Amino acid sequence: MGIEIIPSKERGETSISWLKSRHSFSFGGYHNPSRMGFGKLRVLNDDIVAAGKGFGSHPHNNMEIVTIVLLGALEHKDSSGGHGVMKEGDVQHMSAGLGVVHSEFNHSKEHPSHFLQVWVEPKEANITPNYNQKSFSLSQRKNRLLPIVLGKKSKDSLYMHQDGGFFWGDIDAGKQIVHTLEKKSHGAYVFLIFGEIEIDGKTLTEGDAAQIDGIASFSIKASMPSDVLVIEIPLT
Repeated sequence: MGIEIIPSKERGETSISWLKSRHSFSFGGYHNPSRMGFGKLRVLNDDIVAAGKGFGSHPHNNMEIVTIVLLGALEHKDSSGGHGVMKEGDVQHMSAGLGVVHSEFNHSKEHPSHFLQVWVEPKEANITPNYNQKSFSLSQRKNRLLPIVLGKKSKDSLYMHQDGGFFWGDIDAGKQIVHTLEKKSHGAYVFLIFGEIEIDGKTLTEGDAAQIDGIASFSIKASMPSDVLVIEIPLT
């Protein structure tokens, strides 16, 4: 229990002609018995896809999948009828539920696409698949942890079939934010997209993460302009 810092260099890696991916947890050809997930959080992939390339049609089931576009554009199609192009600042949520087949491609023929994809176990299995996406501006995220996906319905965020939530913040140098967990049974996974922060005195740099367990609230202070994702999640 407490705060465990996970350096970026400890992440797994996939590197092929069209894809550069870093894996916070075991995924695909990367297997690390000590990094199988954190509570209900199972996957956090940091992906850069070359222009015009992407992931062809492939199946998922019984997983809540959140995709956050950091740079460029990503086109999505799925068998539930979902289809859209996500641009920088856009967030997509998909409940795979009973089963869905989808594809994801870099929408641009000229520029790479950089995005995070996160998988969370749902609180109930075999639900009807569904898909939604929403745009979140930089000004909305400025010096706060903006709720982008929540386990309760809100017109201002996307809804996932699991307790907790995703919070995205763009923090100026010298600013400090405090996050208080919704429930004692939750933990938090903090991923630093870029910049440098301190979490209760512990330093993180780009690509580092912190697993937080058994702490009701914690502070994030930016040492330089920083982009931060906080995932609050049930631990059991």
